[in-house]
Amino acid sequence: MAKFIDSVVIVILAAGKGTRMRSDKAKVLHLLHDRPLIMHVLQTALEIAGEDIVVVVGNQAEKVQKVVSDAANVAFAFQKEQKGTGHAVKCAMDALPDHCEHVVILSGDVPLIQASTVRSLISDHIQQKNDITVLGVYLENPFGYGRIVTNAVGGVEKIVEETDANDRDKAIKIVNSGIYCVDKNFLAMSLSQITPNNNQKEIYLTDVVGVARHTGRKIGLMICGDQREVMGINTLQDLMNIEAVVMEP
Repeated sequence: MAKFIDSVVIVILAAGKGTRMRSDKAKVLHLLHDRPLIMHVLQTALEIAGEDIVVVVGNQAEKVQKVVSDAANVAFAFQKEQKGTGHAVKCAMDALPDHCEHVVILSGDVPLIQASTVRSLISDHIQQKNDITVLGVYLENPFGYGRIVTNAVGGVEKIVEETDANDRDKAIKIVNSGIYCVDKNFLAMSLSQITPNNNQKEIYLTDVVGVARHTGRKIGLMICGDQREVMGINTLQDLMNIEAVVMEP
């Protein structure tokens, strides 16, 4: 399978427990349109990166790994403890191949993301020579999502998670999709600097944006035109909602 750009490797985060699903099954193994969630994301990744993909597994790692391995010959990284998205990406860094220059980070529980959108994200990132490019989306009701805080000229200042947001932050309607394209060297540097200084005591990947701002790096923002593409799944109701979207004519 031909790659979109040879220097790009995709990391898929698929280690979470998904406790709000109220199920013994790993979240990414729940079925959407008769296929596990992870397989929808994997198909998109394969269209872009060929098999230059690293899947971060943790909860029910062997089951997730088998489902993925039956479909593609990709690499795996193991997140032993669930310490946040930043920690999950840290776990993947050693598995990145030497030719990797740019890392695209996808979530295994965001199944409707389209390859065309990710290609546009990569193109913007490389053409603008960004250190990190964030995929955002406008939501009329942004409750539950991290807000993208911008300055007077529209530049990204930081991303604030819902649990850490104040009233001013919560009024922001441009939210973080959890999808990024990041320069590999900058990613490695920034991950070494972030700490679990938040209400959840987790290492947030979103803090990489703060590192970029504080060190004078170039941050890009691309707005996804279709909010359905970045709908995440945290509950069985979310899954039912997305199933309804998939079944739309």
